Amino acid sequence: MKRLFVKALKNKFNMAKEDAIELAKTVEGIFNGEEEIEDMTIDKYARSLFYELQRERLLKLRRDEHKEQGKYVRKYYWSFNNDTIKEVAYEKCKEGKYQIYQKNTEKRMDNPHLL
Repeated sequence: MKRLFVKALKNKFNMAKEDAIELAKTVEGIFNGEEEIEDMTIDKYARSLFYELQRERLLKLRRDEHKEQGKYVRKYYWSFNNDTIKEVAYEKCKEGKYQIYQKNTEKRMDNPHLL
């Protein structure tokens, strides 16, 4: 999972590999080997990071409602979105085939004299 998560971070955020590795270590350290973690167990900085990863569909947030001591309690749980992580990790491979043409087109658009 870690290797795919690093590739997904690298592709999604256009990160350097070293930065993606460190971010993946941070996120996986917060999960501490668990499939799912309760939102109340993480600090506000981790939560902010998780919301950003959720916006990019790399993490999922699940809500659980149950009755405790006569009151309804909501708990939220974070987990990896494995399907999207796999999809994004291999995304560059699909696009890479014709990427050289895209770069040439971008250069022409930046320099009108080449058109």
